[in-house]
Amino acid sequence: MKRNISLWLGVLAFALTPVFAQQSPEAMGKIHGQVTNPVGSPETAGTVSLSADGGHTSKYTFKVDATGSYTGEAAPGTYMAIFRQPTTPPDKMIDFFNDVKIVAGQDTTQDFDMTRQAFIDKLPEAEKKQLADLRKHNSEALKVNAVIKQLNADLKKVNEDLHAADGAHAAAVQQLGASATKADVDAKVADIKKEQYTDIETMMTKDTTERPTESVLWAYLGQAQAGLKEYDKAEVSFKKSIEVDAAAKKPRPEVVAMANAGLGEIYARTGKVPEANAAYDAAGKADPARAGFYLKNEAVIFFQVGNGDAQVAAADEAIKASPEDALLYYLRGQGLIQKATFDTKTQRIVLPPGCAESYQKYLELAPDGPYAAEVKGILQQAGEKVETSFKATKKKR
Repeated sequence: MKRNISLWLGVLAFALTPVFAQQSPEAMGKIHGQVTNPVGSPETAGTVSLSADGGHTSKYTFKVDATGSYTGEAAPGTYMAIFRQPTTPPDKMIDFFNDVKIVAGQDTTQDFDMTRQAFIDKLPEAEKKQLADLRKHNSEALKVNAVIKQLNADLKKVNEDLHAADGAHAAAVQQLGASATKADVDAKVADIKKEQYTDIETMMTKDTTERPTESVLWAYLGQAQAGLKEYDKAEVSFKKSIEVDAAAKKPRPEVVAMANAGLGEIYARTGKVPEANAAYDAAGKADPARAGFYLKNEAVIFFQVGNGDAQVAAADEAIKASPEDALLYYLRGQGLIQKATFDTKTQRIVLPPGCAESYQKYLELAPDGPYAAEVKGILQQAGEKVETSFKATKKKR
């Protein structure tokens, strides 16, 4: 009899278990918010707790993340919300709010904004003074950051303008069409470049006034002025860039190189050959990895202004740095050919020493290059046979 009763009770208990398991748990509410310190920055660590006994114990605790945010769930009720930093003792608190209501199925927002005057008023005088100093420092830093942000935006626009200036010829042809005359295209190119360089000059004049200790700004200002053929102004700006960089805590060799190359260009365009050579050499020394690039530009500038002797000397220096650059041998040949003569008996061009070798080397390195047909024509007119070997002639400046 006892055994039957025990079996019945066991079955009864088993049968009742699912009934209790199917009962719904208490509905919860949500809470979230942002924690901001007295300086105005997000708190990046700590906890937010909910207490139902005035802060003596914490019923729920939520972590504050690196952005100053927290979130969690709690049973419905009215709580004290408490913020503590990681080093705050359990019986202390940094900030709190009373009467925070959690409602089932709802999301409550409770921020901890410690910049509010009510919180500041509770601080000891020493901490108030420290906070005032921090706020002043932060305010100044924000102003500086705003200026830097604008400068970076301007520098991005400068690079876009320089790119547009470099592509002025292609843009002019596209705008005017294939039937446009060379004079019309050249005029359009000049207009495009003037617009871009004027834009850069305007921005960099403003920016060098706001941040006169930034060498790159002076270098870009010099580039714009050189593009506008304001050579005297450009010289001042480039020299200022070099001077500012020399006084900087962290010098920027690439900016010094750019400024020296800018000086080299304006000297080359104004007939100051020794000064141009010295400036381009300084650019290469400041940025050795791009020395060949700067020396090549020097040869190109002298080619543009028609100074054959300086062009040859610059090409020779550039060849030392970049002996496999075909264009340098073309530029060298073009500089030398200015001294070619014409033999009336043979009806042939008489090339000066080194000229044919330069052209031959160009063809060796770039047999299908953009100037190959021109070079072959010159060699044919001179009765020269295209060779496959060449030794560059060294010419001292």
